[in-house]
Amino acid sequence: MNIQWYPGHMTKARRAMKEDMKLIDLVIELVDARVPFSSRNPDIDELAAGKARMVLLNKADLSDEGKNAAWASLFESRGIHVAKIDARNKGSLKQVQAVIQEACKEKIERDRRRGILNRPIRTMVVGIPNVGKSTFINSFAGKACAKTGNKPGVTKGNQWIRLNKTLELLDTPGILWPRFEDQTVGLHLALIGSINDQILNRDELAWELIRLLEEVYPGVLKERYGLTEEESDEEKGPWVSLSKEEQNLRASYMLEQIARKRSCLIRGGELDLARAAALLLDDFRSGKLGRLSLEQAQDYKDRVK
Repeated sequence: MNIQWYPGHMTKARRAMKEDMKLIDLVIELVDARVPFSSRNPDIDELAAGKARMVLLNKADLSDEGKNAAWASLFESRGIHVAKIDARNKGSLKQVQAVIQEACKEKIERDRRRGILNRPIRTMVVGIPNVGKSTFINSFAGKACAKTGNKPGVTKGNQWIRLNKTLELLDTPGILWPRFEDQTVGLHLALIGSINDQILNRDELAWELIRLLEEVYPGVLKERYGLTEEESDEEKGPWVSLSKEEQNLRASYMLEQIARKRSCLIRGGELDLARAAALLLDDFRSGKLGRLSLEQAQDYKDRVK
């Protein structure tokens, strides 16, 4: 699959973010814990140069806990403070305030030496579309002060939100990579729902998800949907030893089985593969397949700044 998507309003958002960065003490970046590398925008490293940094591994309740810990260690080794959260769960956000104070410790001490007391920490909350940014802000603030939605790109303009006497947040529209030079990034974003499904081939996307899960979590689909393998598939051996064509054939067969097991049928008893693909993607995105991660920190240690 070749995936490209960059709505025009995002170019304007990037320019505005660059200008607003002059006012900011701390940049809080939300990423999807299932794909922490692909759900980051590399522009942020450039735009936030010289600022205190914090990464929130959002949807950590949907991702593999062992892989969450490895990603947290990787970011911390780059001088970035980390918290693992579920933006919908206020209980998981209690740790965030303490991490913010730690990330801005030098700024607070510098203000104190200058005789400036109780000046609010100004933070910018950034993240790609549909990563949970607005949900985090609303939960953290305890009120619906930022628009939320299940469609990428709901937040269209910047808005300041004063949480208390010590903290102010600047909400920003989500901005994607200008282009996906690495198509794996585009694929991972499509799988978690950060790219509009309406421009994608859901059948092919489901095949890719099956391929990824069979490589990293073999057996999870069989357990969830009660799938079986053809004898020819068993004889071919592990997924990673197959050619791309063989992987596609096996993925197609597994999607057909999912359609049968979940009664995804159209008139005449024919399999409704589009519906089965949508069901599989929804099950993954909602965590019904279990806590799964598509990216491992060790594979990206040379690419995280």
